[in-house]
Amino acid sequence: MSFELAYAAAYLLRGLFAGFVAGLLGGGGGLILVPALSWLYAHQGFPAEYNIHLALGTSLASIVLTSLSSLRAHHGHGAVRWGIVRRITPGIVLGTLAGALAAAWLTDFGLRVFFTLFLFYAATQMLLGFRPRPHRQLPGWPGMTVAGGVIGTVSSWVGIGGGTLSVPFMTWCNVGMHHAIGTSAAIGLPIAVSGALGYALSGQAASGLPAYSLGFIYLPALAGIALSSWLTAPIGARVAHRLPVARLKRIFAGLLYLLGLRMAYSVVN
Repeated sequence: MSFELAYAAAYLLRGLFAGFVAGLLGGGGGLILVPALSWLYAHQGFPAEYNIHLALGTSLASIVLTSLSSLRAHHGHGAVRWGIVRRITPGIVLGTLAGALAAAWLTDFGLRVFFTLFLFYAATQMLLGFRPRPHRQLPGWPGMTVAGGVIGTVSSWVGIGGGTLSVPFMTWCNVGMHHAIGTSAAIGLPIAVSGALGYALSGQAASGLPAYSLGFIYLPALAGIALSSWLTAPIGARVAHRLPVARLKRIFAGLLYLLGLRMAYSVVN
C-alpha cells in the first residue's frame, strides 16, 4: 500500500471513531482527532510550527458535517432544546471566531500545552462522572452570550464541538442529560462553522503549508474524516438514547488520559 493510500485509510478510520464519539457524548470527537492528526501530520513532514494549527483547523472543519448528522439524529429523538441554541449561538460565534483568528498568533508549543491540559481535564470529568449540582436556571441573554463566548473560545483552541463544556453547563442549569447532549450536538454546528472559517482565514498568511491546504485546514484529511464520521455520528446518537453511557465514558476517559500523556511527551521533546 502506498503512503498516500495508507494516510487516506488512517483519516477514514479516525473519522469513523470520532463520529461515533461525537454522536454518543454530544462532543468529544475533536479530542480524538487533534492528537491523531498532529501525529499523522508530523509523519507527513508538515511544518512543525503549524502542526497543531492544522490539526485544530481540520478538526473543526470536519465537525461541520459530523454535527449536522448528530443533531439530526438527536432532533429525531426530540432531544434538542432549540431555544437554548438560539440564545447561546451569538456568543458561540463571536468566541469561536475570535479564538480561531487569535490562534495564528499563538505558538505551536502554547497550543499544545493548552490542549494537553484540557485533555486531562476532560478525562477527569468523564472518569469521575462530574455533574455540577443543578441548582439554578439558564441565565438570560447576557449570561448566555458570555457562556457561549467562553465555550466557543476554548473550543477553538482544542478543536472540539464544545460538548465537554456545554453539557456540564446545561446540566448545572437544570437541563436533563439527554437534552443537554442533544442540544450540545446542535451547538457544535456554529462552533464548527465559525472555527473553520477562522482557521481558514488566519492561515492565509502562513508560509510553507502543505499543498491542498485552505489556510490551516488540510483538505485531504478533511474529506476522509468528514465522509466517515458522517456515517457513524447517527449510530453514536442512537446508542446514547438506548444505553447508559457511564461505562463507555470511563473507557473514553482512559483513552483521553493516554492521549494526554502522548501529547505531554510531544511538548517536552
